[in-house]
Amino acid sequence: MHFIGGNQIKLLRSGAEYFPALALAIQNAKHAVYLQTYIYEIDNIGIRIGNALKQAAQRGVTVNVLLDGFGCKDLPKAYIKELVSAGVRVMFYRQKISPWTFKKNRLRRLHRKVVVIDGLVGFVGGINIIDDHNAPHKIPPRIDYAIRIEGALLPHITKNVHQLWRRISWMHLRRPSHLSIQPKNKHHAFDTSTGIQAAFVIRDNVLHRRDIEDAYLDAINNAQSEIIIANAYFVPGRKFRKALVDAAKRGVKVKLLLQGKMEYFLMFAAHAFYSVFLKNGIEIYEYRKSFMHSKVAVIDSYWATVGSSNIDPFSLLLAHEANVLIQDHAFATELRLDIESSMQNVHQITPEAWVNGNIMQRCISWIAYGLVRFFLGVIGYSKEQ
Repeated sequence: MHFIGGNQIKLLRSGAEYFPALALAIQNAKHAVYLQTYIYEIDNIGIRIGNALKQAAQRGVTVNVLLDGFGCKDLPKAYIKELVSAGVRVMFYRQKISPWTFKKNRLRRLHRKVVVIDGLVGFVGGINIIDDHNAPHKIPPRIDYAIRIEGALLPHITKNVHQLWRRISWMHLRRPSHLSIQPKNKHHAFDTSTGIQAAFVIRDNVLHRRDIEDAYLDAINNAQSEIIIANAYFVPGRKFRKALVDAAKRGVKVKLLLQGKMEYFLMFAAHAFYSVFLKNGIEIYEYRKSFMHSKVAVIDSYWATVGSSNIDPFSLLLAHEANVLIQDHAFATELRLDIESSMQNVHQITPEAWVNGNIMQRCISWIAYGLVRFFLGVIGYSKEQ
């Protein structure tokens, strides 16, 4: 994995920090804004960001918005028309979804959350365009993370965003327009000897099918003291499970912070591995206070990742995802402390409690895992990785 120095990276905790920073950056845009997201909800946050996008387009900024066809299937056509009328270019990734057919490509979604502004400022993370308080039963806001990044990594992020927009443009039989979003000083030489070391890793269905998983495995296999993973949808494959167990066996402290509120039945599949993890000394914590949407990890208080990729087959084998890897003690420590603070409101799963727990719950977990394996078999991934 190629890390590049010369970056300034700021951790953004959930929407309370992310959306004000994003709105301000869009308001200051001079040349181009590219926004990619899985969900765009027309609540107070969606309206706020949408207004910033429309205002940018109206003052002559190129604004290109790429949305997932499934995640944004309920986005009102009237609102899309409103964006387009203001000069915003809107495209969907795999928009046609029939409820009566099941095709392999149906599960290939645009799950990444990336914004690039003028080729100078970038945002990468797991936060959709939706209010953190937009959840049932008025529970506390969901937990999630993103980063704001400037520096030497931006040309790499910009290039990838550019390429994906061009590819989807041709899929829509459109001529790509206004593709160059590099700033006027695009030949600026960044000082890579200072600043934070970082790498941009993606998952697609062409050349980068396993880049994110491989980055995780490399970091886990080289861990020396501690691994902390906070992940909303955690159904790791065989290699990933083995890497975690092997790390625990060699004395590395492994902590998993997982979603405790079940949004979907298939989330119970994560419980299928609790027994083997607990037996090998891996600590498992469930966050039940609200919905945890995090996709972050910290290893040895030096290596960290923030992005859109869950650790499940849908993210690691099917979806378009984007993460940033960071090698920096100060950033990793900040993220670690924030995750640890979340663990003050968690329920720890102990080996004794799990063994003596609800047998029906364990049966449900294996049924859910069986369904995950069935869906993967249908789309051609019958052999577990």
